[in-house]
Amino acid sequence: MKLLTIALPLVFSFLSLTAYAAAPSGDGPYVLYKNNQIEVRSIVMENGMQKVKLETYPLNKKSEVPINVEFSEHPEWNFSLKLQSVLKNEPAEFKQPDKLLALSDIEGEFEALRKLLLANKVMDEQYNWTFGKGQLVICGDLFDRGQEVPATIWLLYKLEQDAKAKGGYLHTILGNHDIMNLSGDLRYVKPKYFDNAKLMGLDYIQLYGPDAELGRWLRSKNLIEKIGDNLCLHGGVAPIINTLKMSLKDINNRCRPYYDQYKKPGMIPDKEVMMFFDGTRSSLFWYRGYFVEPKATEEEVDQTLALYKVKTIIVGHTITDTNVGFYYKGKVLGIAVNQHAGKHEGALYENKAWYKIDATGQKSNI
Repeated sequence: MKLLTIALPLVFSFLSLTAYAAAPSGDGPYVLYKNNQIEVRSIVMENGMQKVKLETYPLNKKSEVPINVEFSEHPEWNFSLKLQSVLKNEPAEFKQPDKLLALSDIEGEFEALRKLLLANKVMDEQYNWTFGKGQLVICGDLFDRGQEVPATIWLLYKLEQDAKAKGGYLHTILGNHDIMNLSGDLRYVKPKYFDNAKLMGLDYIQLYGPDAELGRWLRSKNLIEKIGDNLCLHGGVAPIINTLKMSLKDINNRCRPYYDQYKKPGMIPDKEVMMFFDGTRSSLFWYRGYFVEPKATEEEVDQTLALYKVKTIIVGHTITDTNVGFYYKGKVLGIAVNQHAGKHEGALYENKAWYKIDATGQKSNI
């Protein structure tokens, strides 16, 4: 009996619970590794009530674990995926693709992301990658403010696998809201996520902790990447960072251990590494110096371009009057838009030119 128990799913249970919020909804799924088992927890809706769904599987059945992302109000959005067998840290540098779509600051707005990817032929209605050898880069901020944070992350997790299988690539670069959620700075998290975690018998921080699949996946991502002629990150490279002359590989490898630690006093003894987490002054994911005073000079931008041998710096984070557009004579491309206000745009590199794209499939020269 004991051997049989190890070979088969161990638990499948539903617990009826009273809804905490005025407008309850589903949530998850969340995959955690506990007691040598894989736990899949989610909140589903039944007769207008929230119910916790818990399934457990043995670790050696990881490839068979069903991950179903469901939307109680939009079942046509539902999708399924498989867990990745191994999670590896991302490289820091990539060759120039013929097509590159750059988006940022999705912040849990699943519908916006879905529309953008469909309209620009990155995927089809069944969430299959249709962008060929093209590449998609998300320049930070998957978390906070939006209603569908885990679904948004799972979609990228799924498309990442599909893209590689078809010769393309999906880059997920971390922004300030991502680092905040990993490290326990939860000031912008919607209350429903705290309530839902409690319903599932968990603390919110566990949902993306080191024992959670999404937490492990996020920790494999970079703060900055070079994709051909483009330096991609969330906030920007402050002039003081240029003086370190640190390689992109070193930046990511040295910062990665502190993604979930930087809010704890004394946890980053290395003064150089601390500079990458130091608020708006020098942090790659907080810096606003390309758009907000005191601004970086063109000479300082040129120093960054020369240091990393790129032509363009692509950033999100700071919303400007022009939304998607070039700055510093075409050397900085800002792509941040207010997704929550219905502004859904990005930048597409195609046929050796840059275009502004939207959720209708329209594109115009930048």
